[in-house]
Amino acid sequence: MMDIVLDVVTSTLASAVNLQDFRHVFLWALIVGICLAFLLGFGMGANDVSNAFGTSVGSGALTLVQAYFLATIFETLGAVLVGYNVIDTMRKGVVDVAVYNNSAGDFMVGQVAALGGTATWLLIATFLHLPVSTTHAVVGATLGYSIACKGFQGIQWMMVVNIIASWFISPIFSGCVSLLLYLFVDHVILRTSNPVRNGLMWLPIFYFVCLAFNMFMISYQGSKVLDLSTVPLWIAILISLGAGILAAVVCHFLVVPRIRKFIAKGKETETRDSNASSIVISMSEDPEMSKTAIQSGFTVSICTSETETEQSPAEPSGKVKEFFTWLLPDKKRTESPDTLRMFTSVQTLTACFAGFAHGANDVCNAIAPLVALIAVYRDFDVYQKRETPIYVLLYGVLAICVGLWCLGHKVIRTVGSKMSEVNPASGFCIEFGAAVTALLASKLGLPISTTHCLVGAVVAVGSVKAGRSIDWGLFRNVAFSWIVTLPVAGGFAALYMWLLHFTIPSRYA
Repeated sequence: MMDIVLDVVTSTLASAVNLQDFRHVFLWALIVGICLAFLLGFGMGANDVSNAFGTSVGSGALTLVQAYFLATIFETLGAVLVGYNVIDTMRKGVVDVAVYNNSAGDFMVGQVAALGGTATWLLIATFLHLPVSTTHAVVGATLGYSIACKGFQGIQWMMVVNIIASWFISPIFSGCVSLLLYLFVDHVILRTSNPVRNGLMWLPIFYFVCLAFNMFMISYQGSKVLDLSTVPLWIAILISLGAGILAAVVCHFLVVPRIRKFIAKGKETETRDSNASSIVISMSEDPEMSKTAIQSGFTVSICTSETETEQSPAEPSGKVKEFFTWLLPDKKRTESPDTLRMFTSVQTLTACFAGFAHGANDVCNAIAPLVALIAVYRDFDVYQKRETPIYVLLYGVLAICVGLWCLGHKVIRTVGSKMSEVNPASGFCIEFGAAVTALLASKLGLPISTTHCLVGAVVAVGSVKAGRSIDWGLFRNVAFSWIVTLPVAGGFAALYMWLLHFTIPSRYA
């Protein structure tokens, strides 16, 4: 019996001595890793978060300062409330940590190399005005340091394939959701005779869908730290419906009347000639002018000439062409200012929705190496069995917000206005589709790129909407930056791992 007690005491003391020695040797790695994580978050805030709010700024729904404030709030909420599923995938799923079971030092230094490689590429891309994906960079850097240290041993190839596949699936899915929503909005609101009235009728429904979906993502299988992971499905559904109904009621009784007053006030300030309320237009002279006048609220008397009434019958077109002519928006149509003012309100909501989704997915991808670094330093255990500390999440969000406020303007207009013309109506559909895709992926633990979701949505909606179409040259440059992100970040991480490997004592290598 005494022998067993002595063995336990001896092994405990030995473990304590080993842990203390390990911490002493690798304290520098923890300090450097914390600094690099801040630099990575800074670069991510200047690049990735800018993408999430770019369409709102590009459409004029938000100013830069307003976007910065909302991003700060909702990125934090998304990371804390939903982001835990993705962190585990990034810190344990890409490389089998078991291969580092007897070389915790290599693992520690590897996380430093991954943070350094990701931060280097993000800052380079930001100064080149390229909206790249932090998710790509982190995965590439993780693969880069591990291949430099252990070769291809321990690489979880099926997980890597799933992650890479999700990068292509996510923009396509996001684009489809956004396109379908834009076509729906076009049919029930934009192309109708009174888009403002119909839009105000649908506005509470949009609020209901956004809030209900968001609350379900938070409450069902939510944060373990906040004890939301055990909430039953039926309670999550009730919470979601309650939040959605409350949002719809608030919108109907508070938001809609304010929008009506805002639109009416805008009309009152317009200077118009008293005799300009009745206009006579010859359709044979300018058929487009009558359409513009009707949308502006004028009473229009239409005079047609005899030559117009004797038009030759139009040539019959195929049924398929007729269907798509009916389905797709009229590219020559210009939305009235009152309609765009109305959509400004709901786009502000979806901008917050997109920021929340970005915080839930991409923020957690970025801090995964720091979480692994702290876990190994604290417990001398590469398996990282404890939950992610909430203070690490908040530290990551802080770095991201600092980067956004300092350098966000460099990238925010690339997605928001340069790639395609975005107005509040199309911006609402773009942000909703991207946010839905990102939140669903977060729940499934897939570290997708919110950047990809937003760009996919911008391209899908911009291809069919009225106004300036897609800048395919800019899209080509963005797509190229996506392709090179993984190998470039991986190359930087491999280089840093090779340089830092000489600092690891043999007993921990």
